[in-house]
Amino acid sequence: MSIYVREQEGLFHLQSEGMSYILQIRDGLPVHLYWGGRLEERESLDGLSVKTPEGAGLDRLPQEYPQYGSGDFRIPAYQAELTDGTRVTELRYQGYRILRGKPALAGLPAVYTEREEEADTLELDLADAYCGLRVTLVYTVFADRNAVVRSARLKNEGGADLRLLRALSASIDFADGDDLEMIYLSGSWSREAVINRRPLRQGGTRIDSKRGVSSHQLNPFAALVREGATESAGDVYGFSLVYSGGFEAEAERDAFGSVRMAIGLNSFDFSWLLKTGEEFQTPEAVMVYSGEGLGGMSRIYHRLYRTRLCRGEYRDKERPILVNNWEATYFNFDADKLVSIAEEGSKLGIELFVLDDGWFGKRDSDNSSLGDWFEDRRKLPNGLADVAERVNALGLKFGLWFEPEMISPDSELYRKHPDWCLHVPGRRRSEARWQLVLDYTRKEVRDYIYDSMAAIFNNVPIAYVKWDMNRNLTEIGSAELPAERQGETAHRYVLGLYELLERITADFPQILFESCSSGGARFDPGMLYYMPQTWTSDDTDGVERLKIQYGTSLVYPVSSIGAHVSAVPNHQVGRITPLDFRGDVAMSGNFGYELDLTQFTDEEKEVVKRQVEAYKEVRSLVQQGDLYRLKSPFEGNETAWMFVTPDKREALVYHFRVMAVPHPPLSSLKLQGLDPSLEYRVTPGRSGESALHGGDRLMRVGLGLSYPQYDYQSGWFKLTAE
Repeated sequence: MSIYVREQEGLFHLQSEGMSYILQIRDGLPVHLYWGGRLEERESLDGLSVKTPEGAGLDRLPQEYPQYGSGDFRIPAYQAELTDGTRVTELRYQGYRILRGKPALAGLPAVYTEREEEADTLELDLADAYCGLRVTLVYTVFADRNAVVRSARLKNEGGADLRLLRALSASIDFADGDDLEMIYLSGSWSREAVINRRPLRQGGTRIDSKRGVSSHQLNPFAALVREGATESAGDVYGFSLVYSGGFEAEAERDAFGSVRMAIGLNSFDFSWLLKTGEEFQTPEAVMVYSGEGLGGMSRIYHRLYRTRLCRGEYRDKERPILVNNWEATYFNFDADKLVSIAEEGSKLGIELFVLDDGWFGKRDSDNSSLGDWFEDRRKLPNGLADVAERVNALGLKFGLWFEPEMISPDSELYRKHPDWCLHVPGRRRSEARWQLVLDYTRKEVRDYIYDSMAAIFNNVPIAYVKWDMNRNLTEIGSAELPAERQGETAHRYVLGLYELLERITADFPQILFESCSSGGARFDPGMLYYMPQTWTSDDTDGVERLKIQYGTSLVYPVSSIGAHVSAVPNHQVGRITPLDFRGDVAMSGNFGYELDLTQFTDEEKEVVKRQVEAYKEVRSLVQQGDLYRLKSPFEGNETAWMFVTPDKREALVYHFRVMAVPHPPLSSLKLQGLDPSLEYRVTPGRSGESALHGGDRLMRVGLGLSYPQYDYQSGWFKLTAE
């Protein structure tokens, strides 16, 4: 049992292998006492009791799910409007339940257990006697993972309608927050996952997305860290929302140094009509504690998301090495050209060919045909099945690109169903990339997309699907929803997407689905539940990818990070980097190519062949190993990371130097995650002789590095215990 209850004291102690989370019922309110390194369960937990100044009221009380309107003036976790227009509620504790394992969330992706003994779940019931609002706070703690997973269910048990204006997933007060800093990921298209770190001053520090997707601009993740915490040391508290739509995360520091951290659905432009007897389920927030710095936090998230969020046949499988035709041909291709790229790939050991955009409708550019999911017989006279069979005959599997959430005004579908897009009657329909967004709140729209895709899957040997989504939501309204429910449209869109993904991935489990949204605009845990990998960024430049992949790895496992070698000059930034450099960066994720292999010289093909052979030897370690970040691209000219097996007997180290340094000093790289008592055979990936080194020496003294005096140098080393 991971949850201890002292009923007389109203105290609940959630305990994992290395963490404790403690709360107490005080005057009918759940009050936060402690979250951090593991405390043993003893009769006395001295020092944890909440002491607030006499007469201070709720504004000084560290709470678990705070409300507004009765004395707490900080950000609330929820807000409900009554039929009389008032917005004051007071939740009071009613009781608790402890469940073995972890219940699923209705209609939402969630972390799961495979055996009941992996976790325990605490449910606390709170209620407002006046209006009948009942809120159940749900906490799951894993026995061997330092994570608490939180969500809330809000139910109307009164006699009149309620309207939810705010319903966050988790809120927590740090009474000792005066030294906390906030870390989060920001960016834009082609520049995702920039790591930001800032101290928390009095007032609020907020990140959010109002775009209808989790967004390029800000990811639904934040961490609070103690001042001085580093990659490998210090207290870190991670907050990750399992959701793919608009979100908010805010840390508010008050005048007394306490910090309230809250995360959940974005309450901007949100309302939800809750009729008598109806219930609203929030997405869940995965909260991780690490006493071993940011790296320790990341490894907890990686293991949890890789094995207890991702699902399906490919969860634990090695992912195939692919070649995608997009940057090779864009829209200009025919069947023979596609097969010629696949043929070259087969000679080099590549395992999967992916046909990207342009195969359907009359799609010669990105201004038409989205929604018309039937083959363009001008380009493919014998259809997709013919191309797939020819590719399969070469020994490669066949994959296909879709953008199923979009509709082009210039399409047969739009001419037939102009009301099927998100829109507001009488308002203009804002186009982005010459496209509109399908209204996934409508079942007939989801059914049409399912039937269109299923017709292809049932007739073409598809092994992989790249599911793209290339614009944000505007004119967020639905023709099917009544006026009083229009504020629900954005969330209902996401719920409709999840319903479709659940259906299609369950019916076609043999297909490896990869999420994409102009690169990383929807790189979030919600999508990983249905698709175990994501196209990380449309920027494939090796130098830019160092930062993008490093930042993304702060919370997301390497097995989810799609990484490809593309041609030079790079199509996004025009940079020319060596093929070895680009390959080493891409081999640090789910490896592939996005270029025309038929245009390579014989020398370049030999390099590709070696890269493919090398990745096949190490991909299980890259995709399933523990990641240790050694040098940050945000802090200097060098980047380094390494992958270590759980038993610490094998490791793989990558090191990158962007610009040459004149007359450089001697360089060494201190490793992490090894067993100091073991001897490791260190073998360079491309050239040089192997040598035997102790794990203690490699971590305390380091691994010597030497490069030619050129820009864009990289190398890798395989370590094997003897």
